[in-house]
Amino acid sequence: MKTLKILLLLAGGFGLALTRLPLRAQAAIATTDRPAAEFHFARLMYNGVKSCDFSGGYGRGWGRGGGAACVDWFDAEYHFMQGLTRLTRIDGALVSRYDGSGGRQISLTDDAIFDYPWLYAVEVGNWVLDPPEAARLREYLLRGGFLMVDDFHGNYEWQVFLDSIVRVFPDRPILDISDADEVLHVLYDLDQRIQIPGLSPILRGQTWEGPDGTPPHWRGIYDDQSRLMVAINHNMDLGDAWEHADTPVYPEPMTALAYRFAVNYVIYAITH
Repeated sequence: MKTLKILLLLAGGFGLALTRLPLRAQAAIATTDRPAAEFHFARLMYNGVKSCDFSGGYGRGWGRGGGAACVDWFDAEYHFMQGLTRLTRIDGALVSRYDGSGGRQISLTDDAIFDYPWLYAVEVGNWVLDPPEAARLREYLLRGGFLMVDDFHGNYEWQVFLDSIVRVFPDRPILDISDADEVLHVLYDLDQRIQIPGLSPILRGQTWEGPDGTPPHWRGIYDDQSRLMVAINHNMDLGDAWEHADTPVYPEPMTALAYRFAVNYVIYAITH
């Protein structure tokens, strides 16, 4: 374990220049171009959404024209990739804060999904995967892919998530991630488990969403070799914590913890 940490810190990386591209060019990159760096922030598109756009205008908003799959785009990507490339020596593609270029938006029907070892799916309390999509996600995960799901809350959204994930893995249990699991120690030792909320609950003086959005749960689905394939962050909103990394009212300790969890997920994904 210590050897892995040392290698990650010492490994060389190549800087990637940010290029401002028109939105349509960025959308094309999201689905057709091969990776241009060791790691890209790859956002999973679902419910028929192919890419996020600016139809809602510039500024933070619910999905920016893409609905649930695009929540926090592209502020979350921008801030997270800034942190990942500072905190590790991973050759990560930085994401533009002007148009989101550098990130990827991948649907389950796109063969490009197999070019990316890590996928992020947000608001999965709203997703609906049909049987072909579920079969493709199962193939992706069993071939070594990693899925992080985030920002869904309460019993109703859990059931919506469950209805689709059981199509992916009808015979694999969802388990609590144990304190000893390697994913919690691959770089950072994550012994602290506190609820990481979105900005809106913070402004209301609480850390949960909805009437039953407590307590937080770190759960997962594992393959036959005990490799974590799906990291399930229920009753939490790590994406908001990244997005509001520079928002003064958002607590810095929660942002820091959200970064550490996701950095561990990324390192785990690209080394397993």
